[in-house]
Parts: sequence; structure tokens; C-alpha cells
Amino acid sequence: MKFFIDTANIEQIKEANDLGILDGVTTNPTLMAKEGIKGHDAIMAHYKTICEIVDGPVSAEVFGTKFEDIVEEGKKLALIHPNIVVKVPMIKDGIKAIKWFTDNGIKTNCTLVFSAGQAILAAKAGATFVSPFLGRIDDSSWDGIQLIEQIVNIYNVQGYMTEVLAASIRTPLHIVRCAEAGADICTCPLPSILGLLKHPLTDLGLQQFLNDAKTMQ
Repeated sequence: MKFFIDTANIEQIKEANDLGILDGVTTNPTLMAKEGIKGHDAIMAHYKTICEIVDGPVSAEVFGTKFEDIVEEGKKLALIHPNIVVKVPMIKDGIKAIKWFTDNGIKTNCTLVFSAGQAILAAKAGATFVSPFLGRIDDSSWDGIQLIEQIVNIYNVQGYMTEVLAASIRTPLHIVRCAEAGADICTCPLPSILGLLKHPLTDLGLQQFLNDAKTMQ
């Protein structure tokens, strides 16, 4: 399973990349706004900076909801860097745009996916990635991991090439469960990734080793 970081924060991207396990980045308008990135030129420049840090896919989301607008935005985003993946919402015009991008050699990430039916449409349109939001599904009292398992199974049975990119990750346990479910990619905030490092027995064991080492000096 590949690891993407879900942020627009440059320092967090650098920190995750320095760990040596980072495969890509996902962003969205909310994450951009959180970093104070406003205006077309500033957003484009920010995506370019991210692409220069990470050697992997960088999802850049369109703001439009009409086919023509999505295509125009997507074409501009794709020109920023070869690593750019155009992030398109799961709506009717979004699916139509994904098919257009697929036919024209532009990679896509179909976002805001909450059902297996939506995931099937994204794959049929040729999306490079599909992003089911498991955390938000959990928030609505349904099982997000179950959806990941269902989509993975359907794609395997049908032979779809679209990769399952588990999104809306909240905890380190979500990451582990996504790996068990067969997700191709997991996109996470930095704290969730760093949380995988933590275990109380590791801390206790390390402290014991350090204490014993002092007695040997």
C-alpha cells in the first residue's frame, strides 16, 4: 500500500518525505485555504512547489462543477508538472470530464466517493484513482472500511485498473485497516502517519535499553 499525505502544508510534506515512505500528495480547496493560499497564480505556484518536493502523484482539485469548466481547469493544472493528477468530484459532469481526461492522457482522481456504485462509474470512466471517504462514512454511523473492501473486491472481479485511494483517514488504526482491506493507497494527515510509530512497549523497551547501556559505560 502506498502512502500519500493529505495536506497543503509544505513543512509537513517535507517531513513526511524525509521519512522515506511518501509516495504522493493529495490536496483540496479546504486544505489550500487552511494554508492561506488564495488566488489562481498562488495556487498554481503552490502546486508546483509541492511537485518539486515529492516524486509522485500530486492531486490538484478543480473548483468548477460544469463539464467545460472542469476540463479547462484540469488542462491548466496538468500543465504545471507531469506529476499532477486532476482531482474531480463525483458528479455527472465530473464523470463526463474524467472520461475526457482519460481519452486525452490526463490522470484523474475521482473524489467525494461514498458508495460502490459511484466507484464503478469512476472506474468505467477511466479514473486513475478513486477516493472513498471512509472517515466521513464512519461519522454517519456506517462502516467506511467495509466500503473499501467492497470497492477493492469489485475492481478485482471486474479487472478495473483504477486504484483505490482510501481518504478521510482519521487514525493510525484506519491506516492499518485500509492495508488489511487491500487499498492500493492511503492518504493521511501527518499525525496519523506518525502515529504508526507509537507503541508503549516500544517506549518502555527503548528506555530499558538506554538504562542498561548506561551501566556498561
